[in-house]
Amino acid sequence: MIRNVIRAARATAVLAVVTGLIYPFLMTGIAQIAFHHEAEGSLIEVDGRSVGSALIGQQWTGPEWFYGRPSAISDPYDASTSSGSNLGPLSRELADEIRRRVNFILEVDGPYHPGLTASQIPVDLVTASASGLDPDITPSAAMFQAPRIAAVRGLALADVERLVDRLTEGRALGFLGEPRVNVLQLNLALDGLARG
Repeated sequence: MIRNVIRAARATAVLAVVTGLIYPFLMTGIAQIAFHHEAEGSLIEVDGRSVGSALIGQQWTGPEWFYGRPSAISDPYDASTSSGSNLGPLSRELADEIRRRVNFILEVDGPYHPGLTASQIPVDLVTASASGLDPDITPSAAMFQAPRIAAVRGLALADVERLVDRLTEGRALGFLGEPRVNVLQLNLALDGLARG
């Protein structure tokens, strides 16, 4: 009996050291060497100061900015409470929320798209992602917003569209996921375009 207790204690101690110390330090070291930028949070810096992460969406207010997918969490874009809404397709609350988002887009982007209807709005602009913090939008959602951005900022529409094309990332490994545009990088590049 005592031998079994000693063996169990020894096995527990060895496993605690291996899985609690050696493995985490080894993985952290590999990540820091092989994927340093990602291991540090994929932070984007401007003039030596961090302005956000390429992995976490943030709120943009004002008609001069591209906006991302809506946040599903109660405190918009608060990464500490990341989650989806868990509302099903027959949920009245979800339908009301989507209706509010559609009305907002019709009000903000409608003047730049004569005759705009709800069915013409890219779906990722009215539906939240599973995390509620998606940093990317589809190229079609970015192009949809380009006329507003160009008009409000006094830029040529073709310049804004070229910017979207330049920052569009393809499918991962050529076949995984969908083409996407990072909203933070797009808005930072837009700011540079407006200054340039």
